[in-house]
Amino acid sequence: MNSSQNVNETGRAADPAYDLKRYQMVPKRYYGRITATVVIILLLGSLVHAFSQGKIEWSYVGQFFTARAILDGVVNTLVMSILAMALGIFFGVVAAIMYMSPNPVLHYLSVGYAWVFRGTPLILQLLLWFNLALVFPVIAIPGVFSVETVNVMTPFVAALLGLSINQGAYTSEVVRAGLLSVDTGQYEAAKSIGMPRLQALQRIILPQAMRVILPPVGNEFISMIKTTSLASMIQYSELLYNTQNIYYANARVMELLFVAGIWYLIIVTVLSFGQSRLERYFSRGQRRRN
Repeated sequence: MNSSQNVNETGRAADPAYDLKRYQMVPKRYYGRITATVVIILLLGSLVHAFSQGKIEWSYVGQFFTARAILDGVVNTLVMSILAMALGIFFGVVAAIMYMSPNPVLHYLSVGYAWVFRGTPLILQLLLWFNLALVFPVIAIPGVFSVETVNVMTPFVAALLGLSINQGAYTSEVVRAGLLSVDTGQYEAAKSIGMPRLQALQRIILPQAMRVILPPVGNEFISMIKTTSLASMIQYSELLYNTQNIYYANARVMELLFVAGIWYLIIVTVLSFGQSRLERYFSRGQRRRN
């Protein structure tokens, strides 16, 4: 090779690093991002300014944030959410197993259950449960016991039944998807060693399906915290209902609604953190395989 090919026009040996230095590196400018950021900051600033200038007595927010009625509402909301979600998961698992059953009666019963309770508004279901005494004045087993329905179907019981049964209809689809995600070889292996179907579901299938089931169920539980506010329509004393009772008395509507909103955000934030930890626990085996 001719040595003149390795020399540039100035007589200096060709050096790639030297050639790069002759060019100025200009970073790419993202004008769309800059414009969007400025617009968002201006909108947020305008929103903060508007609320600061509005007729809101922020001292009432701090005053009622830890009021006894508000704290009782928070506790009742948590209790109702936990109980309704626990029953909803139970109903959902049972309905999912019935749906996958070879028994056509159980299969179509599960289909009908999901169809009815997913197809009607939750608030309608709550009102139906709360007013059940209009249809069945007495709940009785002849020769065993008899009780008036109005004494049984309290706001707590009506809310628990309405929320849990409705949740079970949605959870059944989540559980069914999780069961279908498990390889069919797992079912066949359990069957080959003589393991009964329910025992195989409990010991082999469900533990593996939890990785798929848990994230949407966790989201449903967080959603349940907010859905309990519908129980205020049947006079269950959860957070929103107690908040309304207070602002009906002192006319501080916005201040009390801010109190309720802050409490909902606190609860959801804590539960979201717990959900992420639980998901990591059940996915630890998957991470090891990867």
